[in-house]
Amino acid sequence: MIQSMTGYGKAVVVFKDKKINAEIKSFNSKQLDLLTRIAPLYREKEMEMRQMIATALERGKVDFALWIEKDTGVDATPVNAALVENYYKQLKEVASRVGIPEPQDWMYTLTRMPDVLTKTETEVLTDEEWQAARQAVEQAIEALVSFRRQEGAALEKKFNEKIDNIERLLAEIEPYEKSRVEKIRQRIVDGLQQIPGVEYDKNRLEQELIYYIEKLDISEEKQRLTNHLRYFRETMADGHGQGKKLGFIAQEMGREINTTGSKSNQAEMQNIVVQMKDELEQIKEQVLNAL
Repeated sequence: MIQSMTGYGKAVVVFKDKKINAEIKSFNSKQLDLLTRIAPLYREKEMEMRQMIATALERGKVDFALWIEKDTGVDATPVNAALVENYYKQLKEVASRVGIPEPQDWMYTLTRMPDVLTKTETEVLTDEEWQAARQAVEQAIEALVSFRRQEGAALEKKFNEKIDNIERLLAEIEPYEKSRVEKIRQRIVDGLQQIPGVEYDKNRLEQELIYYIEKLDISEEKQRLTNHLRYFRETMADGHGQGKKLGFIAQEMGREINTTGSKSNQAEMQNIVVQMKDELEQIKEQVLNAL
């Protein structure tokens, strides 16, 4: 089954007081175009995460984000009590020595002194936390791939409908193709009869008519188009990663339909060709989104 390049996945893994969030979105693109936004703690693992995404998704414009949500109660910045006490003593001493009044709101003054509310510890990524973050990334990727498969199933159904329509329209050409030989012959004969005093060799007329009909024959175009339609179905059945190939086949289908149109000298046949072009155009638009 083919896959779509459009997809979305998100996962949340809890590690101690943290919620590790991984979110990934993808859109159609000719190659892998990856944009990442990663929390500083996990940036040392960016190359590994990029490799995971590239292996799983292969192609598409991908937007990936990894961030942390912390329990605000647990993560509150601690007050440096020893430093507050030291500031308090120094300020009282200075006020007494200089003869200025002490602050009326000591807490307001002390909490704004340097380093009183500054966190000094540096977070280090442990193996356990990285495994939790990696799990979030893997789950988000799996969710996106599942989304792509669902979209791919819808694409495949749409493609099969369009292929069925083109095959039906191709079969509708056949009656007009057979009847036009006699119409062409009668038109030429009528034209010759309208010219006074013209005599013509009927055998030579038949030879010229055969030559003319051969130039308008679309048997080869019909056969090649039938082959392309069958090959398109077979390629879809090969699974994902066939998007570019399906695009090439659609182009070849267009060549045969266009040639058929140029050889169709009847309004009914040309109308059918226009309908086939419309069905094919819808395939071309959607095949751009196939992985």
